[in-house]
Amino acid sequence: MRRALSRKRFLTILSLYFLFLFLIFILSPLIGSVPISQENIWEAVRSGHITAENVDAHIFFYQRLPRIILALLAGGTLALCGVSFQALLRNPLATPYTLGIASGSALGASIGIMVPAFLYSWGPFSSIQLYALAGGLVVVALVYFLSKRQSYLPLVSLILAGVTISLICGSMILMVRYLASPHILVSIDRWLMGGLDIIGYGDLMTIAPFLIVTIPLLLLQANRFNQIAFGEEMAAGRGVHVLNLQRITLVGGAVATASVVSLVGPIGFIGLIVPHAIRRISGPDFRLLMPCSFLAGGAFLIFCDTLARTLMAPAELPVGIITSLGGGPFFLWLLLFKRNE
Repeated sequence: MRRALSRKRFLTILSLYFLFLFLIFILSPLIGSVPISQENIWEAVRSGHITAENVDAHIFFYQRLPRIILALLAGGTLALCGVSFQALLRNPLATPYTLGIASGSALGASIGIMVPAFLYSWGPFSSIQLYALAGGLVVVALVYFLSKRQSYLPLVSLILAGVTISLICGSMILMVRYLASPHILVSIDRWLMGGLDIIGYGDLMTIAPFLIVTIPLLLLQANRFNQIAFGEEMAAGRGVHVLNLQRITLVGGAVATASVVSLVGPIGFIGLIVPHAIRRISGPDFRLLMPCSFLAGGAFLIFCDTLARTLMAPAELPVGIITSLGGGPFFLWLLLFKRNE
């Protein structure tokens, strides 16, 4: 039986998740292959500027802090989109990549990397990011128009279209990899592993406009997701415009996911395991599940990125490897724990 969500319980649980994220956010930039002095960091904060001699402050503010912020945004967005797609499709295995977003972005990025003539930038966007973003959005548009009927959007057709187009994009990626020269192939494979290796805050500005709009848009659908969990007919009887909810979730989730994937690559498992873990800890009410999943997803990716930077220091592992190695066994443990219950 679902427990009533009081204001006190909502704020208490949300505060605990926020505190957990805050601690990881504060401690993670201090950990790395190169030790840094907290005294030098505070000196830069007190003086209001970073001198050329203050190497520790440069490392903290221009290398580690930007990627920590990126990890927070990317991990939180993927977890939030995972919750939204699981609610919309009423499928516990749905992820932000179910509709082929990752495959489309990977295909676009692979083409951009392989063909040097296509390399160009537009404002703060790199060519690879532009192609990845375009690829993800084009695939979602195709899935939508292939699935849509006159006045409704059948979920089975949506999933089948997404899986089919994802397989087609995967085959095309294999063709691109086969035609690419060896040094280009290394770049493609490195992008496909996912990574948060940015310097400065310029790259964050390329995804901020998308996330500022889509994250609140998805969070505002929490009450409607609670209604649609009982079935589309019952939700419609309670005043939910199901087709509008489907459109909002698909467009908002697709834009948010494609923007994140275009910058960090297809980092897996976050959108699958984080919502399931939070659902078991905090309950199934989407009003609490969605914001808590965003906070936990950000904390989880920050933690994985810290491991990626330190496990093989001074070398750095792609963070996508860490999330897959840790996420897979964790999800199996969740399944086993649920079965034993």
